[in-house]
Amino acid sequence: MSRQTVGSGTGWEAHVGYSRAVAVDGQVHVAGTTPVDDDGEVIGDGPYEQTKAALDIVEGALGEAGAEIADVVRTRMYVTDIDDYEAVGRAHGEVFDEVRPAATMVEVSRLVDEDFCVEVEATAVVPD
Repeated sequence: MSRQTVGSGTGWEAHVGYSRAVAVDGQVHVAGTTPVDDDGEVIGDGPYEQTKAALDIVEGALGEAGAEIADVVRTRMYVTDIDDYEAVGRAHGEVFDEVRPAATMVEVSRLVDEDFCVEVEATAVVPD
């Protein structure tokens, strides 16, 4: 079994014990990704902007693990207000318009930072 981990360099990874992404045997699993820049600041004022930022981070992690957006087969979106589904869905649709992964969006009571309105997970399968 081959295994590669991708880190973002944040202190949270070591503290909590996780990786931004893990590639194993042709699959890449990207951890829950929030819209945070390298300085720990929230990117985006609303659900659309935050979703686009989170998906940009997901795309970067996929790239480091040898995958790309076209390889994504599954996404999960956690939102703090399900009424934001249109804005979150629009951002997701702009990134995955041709890919059309299996996708889930659920409302959660809160995320780790009260300013976050979305968190995104992704799974990709890399062709041989």
